[in-house]
Amino acid sequence: MSRAARWAILSSLSFAVAAWPAEITRVASSFEDNKPFGMFFDIAFDRVQEKGRIDREWHDDLAGGLRDVSELRYQLVDTRLKFDAHIGLYQNLELHIGVPIVFQQDRSWTFSKGTDESNTTLYRNCQSPSGGGCASPGQGTGHLFEVGDSSASFRSGLGNLTFGLAWAPFVQAKDDTKPTWVVAFDYTAPTAAQLNPSVPTTGASRGAIGDRVHRYQFSTSISKRIKIAEPYFQLHYTLPYVGPGAYSNCDDASATRLSHPENCGQGPWVRAETGIHPQHVGGFVFGSEITAFEKLAAHQKVAFDLRGWVTYTSQGRVENELSDMLGKLLQTGDFMELGGQIGFTGQAAEFIALKAFASLGYRTEHSLTGELVGQDLDGTGVVDLTKNPLEVNPNFDFRVDRPGARFRIAEQYVFRFQVAATFSF
Repeated sequence: MSRAARWAILSSLSFAVAAWPAEITRVASSFEDNKPFGMFFDIAFDRVQEKGRIDREWHDDLAGGLRDVSELRYQLVDTRLKFDAHIGLYQNLELHIGVPIVFQQDRSWTFSKGTDESNTTLYRNCQSPSGGGCASPGQGTGHLFEVGDSSASFRSGLGNLTFGLAWAPFVQAKDDTKPTWVVAFDYTAPTAAQLNPSVPTTGASRGAIGDRVHRYQFSTSISKRIKIAEPYFQLHYTLPYVGPGAYSNCDDASATRLSHPENCGQGPWVRAETGIHPQHVGGFVFGSEITAFEKLAAHQKVAFDLRGWVTYTSQGRVENELSDMLGKLLQTGDFMELGGQIGFTGQAAEFIALKAFASLGYRTEHSLTGELVGQDLDGTGVVDLTKNPLEVNPNFDFRVDRPGARFRIAEQYVFRFQVAATFSF
């Protein structure tokens, strides 16, 4: 083989990396020798279906203690259209902006197998949120909430705006001795209308979706093209910050939902203490993009993406899987999510690529209720419910937060499907 032929082959292999980096390390670049301006635009249709089983702690006299009883089957369907623009500001430096239109964020609840109106603990309530009116717990006839055809919530709207920067200090296409390394910072602004869980929703009168929380995401990603494979790895962490417009259960203080609504705004129970406590999120992503077909001269490529992830979500007081039924933000336990994904990318021309992927995630069992009863303000070592009622957390609800009445979610699976088009300029 002649020297010229070998040089042509090496040049085309180098161009393959430059033309199609792994999606996770792709950065728009401008002011390059052969491309003064770089930009690409993504439009994606996203559908998420989430299912789980909701259990409840319950005191069983026959068993002589607490046991978990299966109460509900839970389902969420989230459908949205996402728009993302990636604009090259300089060499290997991009500004990206994105916003989703959420067509539906619908939840539904039905009795789990073996549970019905005759044996559910949801219909055996005798307490008020403050704990009164119950001589024999578990022997009442009050309904915590109704389960039936109307047990559903409906939300939609324009989502939060996200924008940020991504920079690649190393690019394999420019120096094949190094991998492609990207560091990124994203800010999600609370632009979506405020969600109020105390207001019932219907299919004709949908509720809003925004929690009014600022989020700052830091991530770093690395990939290395090795023949037809490009393995990659990413670390990410999201820091939440509660702004002045975030919802608090004390905004709709009611004795039907809170134990001591009169404590809202009094003593230690300021808005920062009684309002939303957003969750911290961190984790890592790993996988590899595998090129099945590549024809550089015609700007054609077919590739598959095999991916896995592990994500940790901290505890917090948020809108969770029972909030719309109980009409308030709920104290939620921490959990892990483990998942896998298979994706496909097809590029038939220089300016457009089509992508699709499907993923399945599993979330570990965690609590859905469990507020702390209060704070010891007078140093006695206990929270005094009668002599010093100001010590009682207004969010605490004897019906669902005390031991023997708390809720948990288990067998929670998240299925996601997305199809997208990328337009490059």
